[in-house]
Amino acid sequence: MRNKSKENRIARERIDILFGEADKVFNKDKGLANRYVTLARKIAMKSNINIPRQYKRRFCKHCYKYLRAGVNCRVRTRDNKVVYYCFNCKRHMRFPFLKEKTKI
Repeated sequence: MRNKSKENRIARERIDILFGEADKVFNKDKGLANRYVTLARKIAMKSNINIPRQYKRRFCKHCYKYLRAGVNCRVRTRDNKVVYYCFNCKRHMRFPFLKEKTKI
């Protein structure tokens, strides 16, 4: 019999590790960082869990490339939204800004 909570915990740990490794390796090998993002997404889909919020903004929702502000993406605020513009696929993502604004 499967222990679902244990599997979910292991999946979250692996996602944390993969995004940490992608962050470390990005300057040397962007392709490997992108591969780590792909693996993290596959783990999340297989175990049917959401990727944590802090990691959702680290990759493009359209081309699934690892993003780093100023290197391969542009980050701006506009109309109470944070706008990420990906230089790889030339598309943008918008995230609400009000929740973050009220926390400060």
